Amino acid sequence: MDQLALLFVLLLGAVVSVPLGDRFGLPSPVLMTLLGIVLAVADFVPNVNVPPDLILPLLLPPLLYAAVRRTSWRQFTANIRPIFLLAVALVFVTTLAVAAVASAIVPGLPIAAAVALGALV
Repeated sequence: MDQLALLFVLLLGAVVSVPLGDRFGLPSPVLMTLLGIVLAVADFVPNVNVPPDLILPLLLPPLLYAAVRRTSWRQFTANIRPIFLLAVALVFVTTLAVAAVASAIVPGLPIAAAVALGALV
């Protein structure tokens, strides 16, 4: 029951931080971060144990959906070059850099294995 109450407090904090941020001229993520720090330091807040394999499928889709709903196609097309460079070109550069370092550190490592390791990283 403590975790359910904590969930409601976190939801209330998220809902309240948006109007407070607008009123004081601060971004709501800053207020949410401050609220999280206060809750982390407070003694009365119970420890919540969430399995790490649930964090990605539970938290990432709502965050991505919220970001997509706020982004317009005009903004997307205006920023297509930086998006492409970060999403595609930087992935290739990172893959090649990790592959080069892995093949230099591990003698006899096949190039295909080094590139696969770079792609995983």
